[in-house]
Parts: sequence; structure tokens; C-alpha cells
Amino acid sequence: MASEKILNQKKEEVKNLAEKMKNAKLILLTDYRGINVTDDTNLRRDLRKVNATCTIIKNNITRRALAECKIEGLEDQLIGPTAVIMCEEDYLEASKIIYKFSKDNDYYKIKGGVIDGKVMTAEEIITLAKLPSRDVLLSMLAGALLSNISKVAVALNEVKKLKEESGENVTVAVETSNAEEAKAEEPAETTAE
Repeated sequence: MASEKILNQKKEEVKNLAEKMKNAKLILLTDYRGINVTDDTNLRRDLRKVNATCTIIKNNITRRALAECKIEGLEDQLIGPTAVIMCEEDYLEASKIIYKFSKDNDYYKIKGGVIDGKVMTAEEIITLAKLPSRDVLLSMLAGALLSNISKVAVALNEVKKLKEESGENVTVAVETSNAEEAKAEEPAETTAE
């Protein structure tokens, strides 16, 4: 039987991991078999850039931490070597990094995870990871809005031109009719004298 000291250490590990999981917007469980040190180092560096962490934790400790956080549905994924990726900020960027890494490394697979408190399958996470980033989506929205605004501006400009053209024609027609009336009046005045 394990000593009380070891049990207390494991309880502390579970407590610390559960606290991190409660604050995380993203918790990903991945299979990290077949990854060499260089690839692992590059992955961790890329994750640090988006304020995410990748740790290798015993499945039993992860299982207990998930249970402490009342997260259910990932117990079946905790088989074999499992890396836990967590992020407290933008979960989309971290999931994109993991997805790209899994595409480049045959043995590295996403098992499942939790995004904003919702348990998700690997397929759902991959679908989210394929979406454009927040900045790209915002620029697409801005482009669509500017396109519509510029179309409205062009349409208003055309209306203005049409009004100006029709106003000039009306003005010219009025001036012409005034001139014709003046000419018609002149001979009448001349004959009257």
C-alpha cells in the first residue's frame, strides 16, 4: 500500500490540476506516442506563444481532476499516454496549433476535450480548429461591411448624378422656354408701337 506521504502528494497534484482545469477555457487530451524531442519542443514553444501549456500527467490523476471539476465523458479517452493541453485565453488558436501538429505527425491524435465547459469529441474540436482565426473572421466581416457601404455610396452617387442631370435639363428647358417667351413677347411689343 502506498504511504500516506505519496497519497498526499497525489491528492495535491489532483487539486492543483483541478484548479487549473476550472480556470481553463480549453482542455485537450491528446495521444502523444511517437513524438521526438525536437517536435515536442517545437509544439510546446508554439503553445506558449498563445499562453497554452502541454503537460504529461498520469491518466489516474487526470481522471480524478476531471471528476473533481464535474467534467464527465472523457474517462474513455484516458487510455495510453496522454498529454493535457490547457489554455485560459483564446482556445481557438491553441486548438489550431494542436490540429496542425496532429496533421504533421501521424501518431499524434486528438482524443477529446473541453471547450468553455462543454465536453467535445475529437471531430468537433477538429471542426473548430479548421475555422479561420478570430482576426481573419473580423477582417472578413469588415470587408463585407465595407463592400456593402461602398455599394450604397456608389448608388447614392449615381442618384445624385441623375438628379443633377435631370436638374440641368429642367433648368435648360426652363431657360429655353423663357427665352422663347421673351422672343415671342418682343415682336408683339414691337408691333404694338
